[in-house]
Amino acid sequence: MSLTGKHILSSDQFERQDLERLFQLADLLVPVARGEQVTRVLEGAVMASLFFEASTRTRLSCETAFLRLGGGVTSTTGTEVTSIAKGESLADTSRVVTGYVDLVVMRHPEVSSIHEFAAATNVPVINAGNGAGEHPTQALLDMFALHREFDRLGKPMDGRRIALVGDLKHGRTVHSLVKLLSRYQDMTIVCVAPEELGMPEYLLELAAERGHRVEVTDQPSLGLKDADLVYTTRLQTERFKDRPLPYSDDFRIDSALVNRVCREDAVIMHPLPRDSRPGSNDLSADLNRDPRLAVFRQTDAGIPTRMALFASVLGVADEIAGSLRPARWYRPEYTGPDDAPFYK
Repeated sequence: MSLTGKHILSSDQFERQDLERLFQLADLLVPVARGEQVTRVLEGAVMASLFFEASTRTRLSCETAFLRLGGGVTSTTGTEVTSIAKGESLADTSRVVTGYVDLVVMRHPEVSSIHEFAAATNVPVINAGNGAGEHPTQALLDMFALHREFDRLGKPMDGRRIALVGDLKHGRTVHSLVKLLSRYQDMTIVCVAPEELGMPEYLLELAAERGHRVEVTDQPSLGLKDADLVYTTRLQTERFKDRPLPYSDDFRIDSALVNRVCREDAVIMHPLPRDSRPGSNDLSADLNRDPRLAVFRQTDAGIPTRMALFASVLGVADEIAGSLRPARWYRPEYTGPDDAPFYK
């Protein structure tokens, strides 16, 4: 399926062949994302970055991805600095903003918002997170990062055991990720969460209907065992509205638990942000030097993946290979002090 001119609102839109084409293009763009090469295929194009909910990685990586392709970015953050604070509808905002730009990336705390916004325009709209709904660009970068991890380990994507851990009810990243994982074959998807924070039933049914094994447990020590991927998520406290938080210390994914139950070649991922404070029930910082921890390799995958998506949506993907040239500025050593030695 051609992505040119399409809204990207849900992971439902992607078949396996779409993912493979995007990931081939993302591989080509990794040197551009790292500042080692340059392309200007989107020179003159403008992206609107509309974030009505907090963001660090998604907003900055989307903006950087568009700039790396040679485009320009105009942005706003929060509703209080827009005319929405004066009562303007999302549809009116969409009609106005999309008269200025060539593509919109939007995050909003309400699930239906992205659909209302996209319905008011023919300019491509990219969902950067709609409440507890979906986060398709995060799922795409997660899958690209996972492909690279499994390639390094000599594992095919098909037939893997995947453990999804944490707040699976409100975690939009795992909602989108399950939809992409289910495009592969013979997966075992293990959902590890307290009962009240479990994966929505329709997603469990979707994975089962596509021929995958689905397991549910509230015991991380059982769910993480033999998993090829451990994908942890934080407790979405902003979705609870002062209710008690149904979480226990069992959901602290730390080196003691990982070393006790995880495979030596497991991949550990997290969409971030994580709560790294002592005693928090999240992915522990004591794993930072464990080579199985791929969270920063994962975040680095965001720019080439989003570059590939933007180039595809704006119809210039085929121009990239012939447009690349070396960058002329100084670049320091790419890896950081805690990065695994194989990561270059």
